[in-house]
Amino acid sequence: MTGFDPTLTAARLAMGLLGAGLLVCLIRLIKGPSLPDRVVALDLMAILMVGLMAVDALATGHMLPLRAAVVVALLAFLGTIAFARYLEKRVSR
Repeated sequence: MTGFDPTLTAARLAMGLLGAGLLVCLIRLIKGPSLPDRVVALDLMAILMVGLMAVDALATGHMLPLRAAVVVALLAFLGTIAFARYLEKRVSR
């Protein structure tokens, strides 16, 4: 007989909500009326993926997803900075 595991239930709920957020961001990424909207949606998708990796690491007890989450977070940050610099140069012309 298996007992109720609140940590696993919370992890499943969190993964479901993060997955729903990813779906909403994907719709905004596809339909976004402007380039900044699409970039913000892509950045939010990266943040949600980091959240998914963190929840997976918590649920499974493995630390490897946390390493991948750090890499994804760093790349998302650098991408956002690069886009901001691109917009800054484009506006200043």
